[in-house]
Amino acid sequence: MEKIRKISFDGKEYPKLLKKIKDPPKILYIRGKFLSDDSCFAVVGTRRASVYGKQTAFEIAGDLSESGLTVVSGMAKGIDTFSHKGVLESNGRTIAVLGTGLDEKSIYPRENLALSREILKKGGALVSEYPPGTPGFRQNFPQRNRIISGLSLGVLVIEAKFGSGALITAKWAREQKRKVFAVPSSIFSLNSKGPHYLIKTGAELVESANDILKKINLSCLNLKFKQEIKGETKEESLVLETLKKEALHIDKIIEKTNLTSAEISANLAIMEIKGKVKNLGGNIYALQR
Repeated sequence: MEKIRKISFDGKEYPKLLKKIKDPPKILYIRGKFLSDDSCFAVVGTRRASVYGKQTAFEIAGDLSESGLTVVSGMAKGIDTFSHKGVLESNGRTIAVLGTGLDEKSIYPRENLALSREILKKGGALVSEYPPGTPGFRQNFPQRNRIISGLSLGVLVIEAKFGSGALITAKWAREQKRKVFAVPSSIFSLNSKGPHYLIKTGAELVESANDILKKINLSCLNLKFKQEIKGETKEESLVLETLKKEALHIDKIIEKTNLTSAEISANLAIMEIKGKVKNLGGNIYALQR
């Protein structure tokens, strides 16, 4: 198991960008690989994410990591989780900033314990200003959000209601003179209210990772989709057609294709091996780029 290290504000390992914020933590606790001069970018959003939000977080975070950025998030349910997973899928580096101690008994949410281990296994890091043994007190999380933005060149918000932690992170980012970005979505969704408010008040509208990379002066990725993926059987073609517009939960795929659960499960497994579809987690499937 990765040991928990303690670094002080004056230490060589202390992140340079974080030193510049108004109220930097005097002590940081770290597990994993941590570089003081990492080029970091934060992706945050609601815990109650839609399938659209999860797919967006997964793909944009993965693309950002492929550009060489280290993606920072808070390892909460929803958007944070799918941001970390998108990076891990792309074999990139990700940092989770926690509002608890870094020992395994304190990590919250408990269902992301396996995710925290995967982050460490793949060369990322867990960071906190709270000592080992600190549980998830409610007041800790808004405070830790200043670290998420403070480590980063900018912050992307994907789905957030008014009053959410993601908007608190965006507020910290603006106070810290960091760039704020937001992804638009349906005007009928409460989760759109936060990102749309940010866009109206000056945040950059984001449709792909390249929108971010241009603004922070990094080289853009070739994000063109591959040639249209074709099914080799009638069942594969049905599944691909169903996923053409958006990612879907396996139950929705069954409903839309009128195939049996066994047929869909078998076809998805084969198509994932062939590189035609990918499981974003939680049995949500999307077309593979």
